Amino acid sequence: MNLLTSEQMHETLDRMAAAIGAACPEDAPLSIVGIRRRGEILAQRLLPLLEQHGRPAAQHGALDITLYRDDLTTIGPNAVLRGTEIGFDITDTWLVLVDDVLYTGRSVRAALDALTDLGRPRAVKLAVLIDRGWRELPIQPDFCGLTTETTADHIVKVKVTEFDDVDEVVLV
Repeated sequence: MNLLTSEQMHETLDRMAAAIGAACPEDAPLSIVGIRRRGEILAQRLLPLLEQHGRPAAQHGALDITLYRDDLTTIGPNAVLRGTEIGFDITDTWLVLVDDVLYTGRSVRAALDALTDLGRPRAVKLAVLIDRGWRELPIQPDFCGLTTETTADHIVKVKVTEFDDVDEVVLV
């Protein structure tokens, strides 16, 4: 089942950028950090949209949460480290953490732990393209593109041209 087409993804990201720009305090440096992999791509796509809405990001980067996952012992040697690329001090920034799908909340918890090791932002706000529910931790998005009803056996796949040769979101 198709949840978002390529055009709908762009429109959704544009709405999210407008909301982020409106919410960010004028006196705060705005930082955009995407969770590797698809969150990183979505964060990169938000950058020009934020600029179009009059609130360009001062800095941006990508966060690898692999070593902060609470299931690291179960994935062990299969864990793939992609590296964190945040070449700025996150302290006192208004940081928007970007991910593709919010499900249990465990990836976001891992990302928050990883960010804590890098500094103390003024605020961390969560932006997700899809909120599919089924939270196991008390984590909610501040900016959400689409909320969809799912069952535990559903899979939400965010596809981006950089990895999948197509932009779309599908429910399997």
